[in-house]
Amino acid sequence: MPQTTLHAFRDKDGTVPLDVWLDHLETRDEEAFVNCLAAITELEKRGYELRRPTADILDDGIYELRPHSAKGQYRILYFFSGQNVVVLTHGFFKKGWPVPLKEINRAKEIRELVRSNPKKYTAEWDY
Repeated sequence: MPQTTLHAFRDKDGTVPLDVWLDHLETRDEEAFVNCLAAITELEKRGYELRRPTADILDDGIYELRPHSAKGQYRILYFFSGQNVVVLTHGFFKKGWPVPLKEINRAKEIRELVRSNPKKYTAEWDY
C-alpha cells in the first residue's frame, strides 16, 4: 500500500486543535504522547489496512486511533478524504466505554467543514 498522506483539521482562525491537544498531552502524559505519535505513524504507513488494536471504525466513515498509557485511554479521530488521504480531526482522553457520541459528532461536523472547503480547513500534518 502506498504511504498515506496526513492532514489535520484547521479551524477558522488557523489553529490545528490536534497540535494544541498534543502539546498539552506532552506535558501531562509523555507516555501517551509518544504512543499517540506512534499510532499516527502507523496510520501514515498502513492507511486503510490499519486495524485493531491500533485503529477501529466507529460510525459512518469516522475512525479512531486507540493509543493508551498507564494513565488511561486516548483517542484520535479521523476520516479518509480521497485515496490514501487522511484528515485527523481531534484527540481526547477516553473515560469509559464506548467513545462518546459527542466526539463522533464533532468529527462528522469537521468532515463537513473539510468537504466544504478543504484548503481552508486542513493543514498538512507534520508535528
